Amino acid sequence: MANVVVVGAQWGDEGKGKIVDWLSERADVIARFQGGHNAGHTLVIDGKVYKLHALPSGVVRGGKLSVIGNGVVLDPWHLIKEIETIRAQGVEITPENLMIAENTPLILPLHGELDRAREEAASAGTKIGTTGRGIGPCYEDKVGRRAIRVADLADKATLEARVDRALQHHNPLRKGLGIEEVDRAGLIELLAEIAKEILPYAAPVWKVLNEKRKAGKRILFEGAQGSLLDIDFGTYPYVTSSNVIAGQAATGVGIGPGSIDYVLGIVKAYTTRVGEGPFPTELLDDDGERLGTRGHEFGTTTGRKRRCGWFDAALVRQTCAISGINGISLTKLDVLDGFETLKICVAYDLDGQRLDYLPTAADEQARCTPIYEEMPGWQESTEGARSWADLPANAIKYVKRVEELIECPVALLSTSPERDDTILVTDPFAD
Repeated sequence: MANVVVVGAQWGDEGKGKIVDWLSERADVIARFQGGHNAGHTLVIDGKVYKLHALPSGVVRGGKLSVIGNGVVLDPWHLIKEIETIRAQGVEITPENLMIAENTPLILPLHGELDRAREEAASAGTKIGTTGRGIGPCYEDKVGRRAIRVADLADKATLEARVDRALQHHNPLRKGLGIEEVDRAGLIELLAEIAKEILPYAAPVWKVLNEKRKAGKRILFEGAQGSLLDIDFGTYPYVTSSNVIAGQAATGVGIGPGSIDYVLGIVKAYTTRVGEGPFPTELLDDDGERLGTRGHEFGTTTGRKRRCGWFDAALVRQTCAISGINGISLTKLDVLDGFETLKICVAYDLDGQRLDYLPTAADEQARCTPIYEEMPGWQESTEGARSWADLPANAIKYVKRVEELIECPVALLSTSPERDDTILVTDPFAD
């Protein structure tokens, strides 16, 4: 059976939650493979809204196994609160339908404190736009081999040794930022308490998923954020602290890359970005305001207003190549209803030179101006369309032009937040 990776192909907020939920009904396992609770997914099911941050989107579907992989950094206190919130909405969450990889690094209170202190201390123009939730510092500790992982919670001596190693690094750092030293005993006590709630979900996820794959089960790999926030291939340094592209799916859960059969890229019909960093097609006029208002462009996690702009085909073509995307799910087409004219960025002008990709150097990115192609809009509504016949002719032309420019076919077309308002062109799970 086919195994599918879902990744955002822009700067995040592309509508992955709905698509993952739509696909998860036909999957057996939904595995989250990177990121932290700085990312948010909003699901609308039968009119009921679920807001997820750490939990995989498949957790709201009965009879599915949801997995938090080792590529994730996990705030255990946030997770328990989120589980309680979703349970209160009538969703059953137990160790039978939720597993956490034993080698998943834990976000500690000190990580969030460091994250926020650094951002506050940064001078104008050097702020990253972090959510301040400790994701970056936790990934730093993972790479620095001083992270506390889920498995460490099971043994008191190991846990204390891990805490001591972490504090050897963090206390001098905190002193330099004017933050009090960490209360060692208090931190160990906090971890010992949360261990009782987290350890029942701990499992050798790599082993479970490989067994599921051999048994012919369908696995859906769920990414967070978007490819343009990838630590290597995003608009560095205004990026997240993990690899977001499809290749991370294998590493982030412990399964071979040969197990991935299809990569689905989620792409919004226009472009948005939260936080700092380059954004060639950003609109600071009435059209940008209109996109933001109609698209309800506010972050699920932070509530921050998103920056909005025209569709950037050059960037999406780039992310499709880097992630090996087989097909895209084009979302929020209905937000474009009513525009007289639509613009698509097809390339950039860099000091008089035409580029068909966004360069790596930050100073060059800042100097890139979009080269647009204009298309006629449509006045009819596309909201709720469930077949090509329901779409205006100009909307179909827009979709087809997007396919040509990004060199990747549309597999799914989403026309509202409701999961059933989706046009299926190609089934990602088809063998």
